[in-house]
Amino acid sequence: MTDSLIGTGRMGFFKKLWRLIKPYWTSEERWVARALLGLVIALNLGLVYLNVQFNDWYGRFYDALQDKNLPHFWRELGIFTGLAFAYIAVAVYQYYVRQMLYLRWRRWLTQRYLKNWLANRVYYRIELANRATDNPDQRIQDDVGSFASQTLFLGLDAMSKFVTVCSFFLILWDLSGPLNFTIAGLAITIPGYMLWAAIIYAVAGSGLIQWIGRKLANLYFGQQRYEADFRFSLVRLRENAEGVALYRGEGDESVRLLERFERVLDNWLAIMRLNKTLYWFTNFYSQLAVIFPFVVGAPRYFSGLIKLGTLMQIANAFGTVQDALSWFINSYQDIANWRASVDRLTSFDQAIAQAVASGEGGISVVPAPQASLSIEHAMVETPDRKPLLTADATIAEGEHVLLAGASGSGKSTLFRVIAGIWPYGAGQVILPQLRRLLFLPQKPYVPIGSLRNAVTFPAEPGAFSDPEIVAALKACQLDEQTEHLDQEDHWDRRLSPGEQQRLAVARALLQKPDWLFLDEATSALDPELEAKLYRLIRERLPKTTVLSIAHRAELNAFHERRLRLVAGEKGTVLKSEPVG
Repeated sequence: MTDSLIGTGRMGFFKKLWRLIKPYWTSEERWVARALLGLVIALNLGLVYLNVQFNDWYGRFYDALQDKNLPHFWRELGIFTGLAFAYIAVAVYQYYVRQMLYLRWRRWLTQRYLKNWLANRVYYRIELANRATDNPDQRIQDDVGSFASQTLFLGLDAMSKFVTVCSFFLILWDLSGPLNFTIAGLAITIPGYMLWAAIIYAVAGSGLIQWIGRKLANLYFGQQRYEADFRFSLVRLRENAEGVALYRGEGDESVRLLERFERVLDNWLAIMRLNKTLYWFTNFYSQLAVIFPFVVGAPRYFSGLIKLGTLMQIANAFGTVQDALSWFINSYQDIANWRASVDRLTSFDQAIAQAVASGEGGISVVPAPQASLSIEHAMVETPDRKPLLTADATIAEGEHVLLAGASGSGKSTLFRVIAGIWPYGAGQVILPQLRRLLFLPQKPYVPIGSLRNAVTFPAEPGAFSDPEIVAALKACQLDEQTEHLDQEDHWDRRLSPGEQQRLAVARALLQKPDWLFLDEATSALDPELEAKLYRLIRERLPKTTVLSIAHRAELNAFHERRLRLVAGEKGTVLKSEPVG
């Protein structure tokens, strides 16, 4: 059974597991993490020690009852009270400290995976080349949390059970014996009599915990909602990977994602506080439930085979050892889920590494102290390494150039090459140094939040004044939206495709780039409005170099030259021709 969980290559699995565990425990948080882990282990060992003390107490207390020794009886009650309160306090804070360690570990892992996923546009490259890596958003939001939680729980629980078995095995060996009785002259021996008592006790305790746990339903519902909101934001970023990459908006998105993750943490802290209260009550119940074995063990006690204290020691020791030895069976599902989380995270790490490697070499994008943009000996390939296009071209500063060609010839891919986000191929692109580039794709990326942030994306908040933003919106005929700058909404749903494209042009008017790339950025507009926006770009951005992808012949008038992709021996070839 262990092979089905751990796999046949056990050493390989444990190497992968160590690669996941090691970074946090050697990170900048290592001393705090190790201190919390040491405290949790100490509290765990404290619980085992208290269980041993309880087992010894059972014998003394019930022997005092049997011997009718009143002074010893009151003394043992006092000892029990101290042990019980100590046990409750240790159990509550063991849970709370373990949850605090989990919270810190999950936060660190989430920040690490977000950083690695967003760096070097890995999120975009994974979507291009590694479709087998499904749902990276789920791996960050769900698997990271499950891995941290399950690793701590299973590791600490296994250690606790092992210590418990070592502590109670000899006790049980010395005290236990079979239950012998006779029915109708037939001698019957039932070994492991107290095992059945342990089963009844466990069922009763499970029912009570389930009943009490329902009180947390509303809070857990809220947690699921916040987790879903966080995951939705991650999914949305993945679905709009190209738009964010072209805008170079990783920084803005990182801030937005971490804000939503903080809501997850805040709600989880509330769950922790409420669970701390719940643990007080459940542990009080577990201490009061010590009378249950008396009822089950009464027949053997009243038959005079054992003293009362011995019976209680046997019952406690046997139940404890049986529970500890059943750890793997009881934890089988948790181990399976944990193994799945480990595999998904390690494969995600591999996908990130492959995406980073795919960006090395290939088509280089080099800034140089020149005014023009040069594409030199570029041989562009598809993700499966098939030839797509070859290009050699120079675009002078201040030019307005139209990029034309049949659908699928590689026009948008050539824009991705210039933007530096397409890693497949060879050659180089030389960009004017210290010049601002802005890419407007056909489907603009509109972040969730206020309309003000949507218009100014990816600039820092406050980069533009409200009068500037209003003027840009009005120039793009979005007058009706100027009263909603502070309204937070899913603007990609509220605005039509044409309005979203006008919003993107308003961004260009605000940011005044030196080079503007329009990838059918006005295709959702009618010809009259499209022409008006092109005239607006010429008037408001007179020094901006414009490279456009468009199909309407009416836009020829706004360009001095045309670069056309025509069929060649290996893919398409870029050729220059006059507009006409």
